[in-house]
Amino acid sequence: MEESRFLTGQILLALPGIGDPRFERAVIAMCAHDEQGALGVGIGHELEDLTLHDLLGQFEIDPGVAPDAPLHYGGPVEPRRGFVVHSTDWGGQDTIDVAGRWALSGTIDVLRAIADGTGPSRWIVALGYAGWSEGQLDAEMTRHGWFNVPGDAALLYESDAGQRWERSFARAGIDPRLLTPGAGTA
Repeated sequence: MEESRFLTGQILLALPGIGDPRFERAVIAMCAHDEQGALGVGIGHELEDLTLHDLLGQFEIDPGVAPDAPLHYGGPVEPRRGFVVHSTDWGGQDTIDVAGRWALSGTIDVLRAIADGTGPSRWIVALGYAGWSEGQLDAEMTRHGWFNVPGDAALLYESDAGQRWERSFARAGIDPRLLTPGAGTA
């Protein structure tokens, strides 16, 4: 069986010294990757001044049963646009299945469903996304900067955002404290 060169359904981890402060210790749930480009949602950094209840209030949605969970920095592209990475037990207007591992929704119906208790059983809400044009991520993967690991529910939902980076490397058998910010020469 041939392994796909595409990273849909995997977790993309920023290596130390990536060179872009927006991606230091980034953990990105890769939601789409094909010949035309890639889209991922950051799940490794929480926003400090905005919570789910704040976001629901902006849309005049009663929080209902939704916990006042932190929002995540999804990425630098369209930082005012929201995305929900969630379990596959719920689907809405625009929900896409991500390699059978999780789902991605980007319309207000998922927020309403979370608030009224009929939404996905597990979810992460993020603002913004990380995007790559045709061939851009493929080229970046050949240089120092990114490392990918298989995506799974435990990494997404059972780890605090601040621990996802270390835990993701640990699942790959790597101690991130031993990683250096650059490549050597021989």
